[in-house]
Amino acid sequence: MEKVVKGARVHYEAAPSDGKRVLLLHGWGCSMELMEPVRKELGGDVRVLSLDFPGFGKSGRPPEPWGVPEYAACVRELLEEEHFLPCCVVAHSFGARVAICLASENPGMFEKMILTGAAGLRKPQTEEGKKRQEAFARQKKLAQAIRRTGILSPLADTLEKKAREKYGSRDYNALDEEMRRTFVKVISLDLGDRLEKIKAPTLLIWGSDDTETPLWMGQRMEKEIPDAGLVVFEGGSHFAYLEQSARFGTIARHFFLEE
Repeated sequence: MEKVVKGARVHYEAAPSDGKRVLLLHGWGCSMELMEPVRKELGGDVRVLSLDFPGFGKSGRPPEPWGVPEYAACVRELLEEEHFLPCCVVAHSFGARVAICLASENPGMFEKMILTGAAGLRKPQTEEGKKRQEAFARQKKLAQAIRRTGILSPLADTLEKKAREKYGSRDYNALDEEMRRTFVKVISLDLGDRLEKIKAPTLLIWGSDDTETPLWMGQRMEKEIPDAGLVVFEGGSHFAYLEQSARFGTIARHFFLEE
């Protein structure tokens, strides 16, 4: 199914069921396909809505560079049009950014939340990271200066490309220029001050060896979200929910369906 929401074409699927409503939100650079194992583990008596965020999967691009609030507004409008509120939510990585934004601004929207490998907290900048950022800024400034001459644009493009490849993150380099602007807006927003505003009971499921969103992030979320608990999958990576999908599904069903 598809709908145009906030100017973006959104591809989504909603399972026909009268059971408890559960929204699935995938991570950055992924699609609803990576949430499919969760849907299967939840079972047919749960009504699941899964979507591709604009810019990913089969959805169209945002009409302009979006940040987390714009993605959140898009998801909320889709859920309202589908009469899918209130609901529970399972959100991974970037999807958790959106879920945190929604839950902190709309008490009662989510009955219960499962956040796994949740992004949204800014990592402390290391000295090495600071040096890389400064070097990237210098290279980019040089490329822009060369480009302004009007005669050496190919050289400027080459310098900027090499700077991105050397200093940019894997996620950043995988994007084209338009989506890079969205990426920068997304990661620039620290959601730490919103955690205390979340009213929904929240289960945090984390891989102990997650290098993308380290375990300390889950521990901080457990501490600052008023009604939260943390389950650690030993040896799990950023995709622990996929690596131990049967265990994840059993925990999710119990959490969502218990009265």
